[in-house]
Amino acid sequence: MSTPSKTPVAKSQHSDGLPSLSVRLRHARKVAGLTLKQVAQAAKCSESLISKLENDAASPSLAMLHRLALALGSNVSELTSEDWESEEPVLRAGGRQVSRFAQGTAKGYIDLERITHLQKGGLLQGDIHIVSPGMVSDMIEHAGEEMGYVIEGSLDLTLGEITYTLNAGDSFHFPSNVPHGYRNSTKSVVRILWINTPATF
Repeated sequence: MSTPSKTPVAKSQHSDGLPSLSVRLRHARKVAGLTLKQVAQAAKCSESLISKLENDAASPSLAMLHRLALALGSNVSELTSEDWESEEPVLRAGGRQVSRFAQGTAKGYIDLERITHLQKGGLLQGDIHIVSPGMVSDMIEHAGEEMGYVIEGSLDLTLGEITYTLNAGDSFHFPSNVPHGYRNSTKSVVRILWINTPATF
């Protein structure tokens, strides 16, 4: 009697969002027909920083990456992700793309595990934010709406002038034009299911 074959378990597709960023930034700028000066003005930074980013001589903060995406009429996903326009509706556990983003104001990292396919013009985006101990994100604000659910760990979520301490099982919902960011003050990794519309990251 033969034993049924086991379905192989896919490994997470982890990629650093930054190495290919220089090429993508330059390409997006040229497609948009913008000069270094125009992008710098729109992103509220110096021309020299844009030049360094396009030549892989610097890495942007998450807030800067977001401003660059807006300046180029794009979003963070288009500038950093490999996987676009899939027709497969299911993303299997262990097989989803995980992208690491630039450090914030403290040592640490934020990984985004994609739970929705990236679709050009898509209105909805979902990720699992994996936040390392000690990580402090940049404060950002933009058009849209967001909601989330803390899967594991504890973190401080700041919305405007108010900071909320969230634990596993807590959820949140806010308009994206409210300045927002978070801090993991614990010694454990935090995992948050995060949904936003329109696609921002």
